[in-house]
Amino acid sequence: MDISALLTSAGINIAVCVVLLSFYSILRKQPSNVSVYFGRRLVSGRAKRNDPYWLERFVPSPRWILKAWGTTEEELLAITGLDAVVFLRMVVFSIRVFSIAAIICIFLVLPVNYYGQERAHKEIHLESLEAFTIGNVKECSRWLWAHCLALYVISCSACILLYFEYKSIVQLRLARLTGCPPNLSHFAVLVRSIPWSPEQSYSESVRSFFTKYYASSYLSHQMVYRSGTIQKLLVCIYLPMQVRSFITLISCL
Repeated sequence: MDISALLTSAGINIAVCVVLLSFYSILRKQPSNVSVYFGRRLVSGRAKRNDPYWLERFVPSPRWILKAWGTTEEELLAITGLDAVVFLRMVVFSIRVFSIAAIICIFLVLPVNYYGQERAHKEIHLESLEAFTIGNVKECSRWLWAHCLALYVISCSACILLYFEYKSIVQLRLARLTGCPPNLSHFAVLVRSIPWSPEQSYSESVRSFFTKYYASSYLSHQMVYRSGTIQKLLVCIYLPMQVRSFITLISCL
């Protein structure tokens, strides 16, 4: 593969991304999708369902990108919650790591590979990609240390960034938990369809499962039933306060 083919492939990928972002821009404007893209705002009363018939609904616009770019982490936390902030941190972390790797490879690794052997070079856009690989470096060349240095720098940078991101997320989570009043919804997980066993009751099944796999955290549980045309439900698993979490299991019996 030569450089021109690589640039063509990059151009195709960029065009596909633009098309997908355009579709997203159009879909988020449709009134039927308000509950999909603005569910939290609907619940809080900050968004309203409407069905305007206007052309702008079907024309992609970059305004949401500019608005998203200018949104602070505090606003994102208030609007979408902690999970969205963590996901965004993961994206930013990946961009930082790949940016560091790109800078090191462009200014250190690629020149070493390109000039690794004495050969007549073509114009850059006509070169084969093999001219930029480590296979173009002479055996036992002293310039191979550049590859080792690049690997160490990229790995150390990733570990350092990961440490600070993890530390920041943990502090953010603790601040979120300690700053809110105790609420079941903060520590609840809903699970359906606890399997039935002919050898023991549902209560005994729950107890045996948690004492086997979560013995250090499990304290007790309470079966909660609700009669209806489909379901009787419902199990509360209580965990120690020091782990600051408990699980609510809801099962269709």
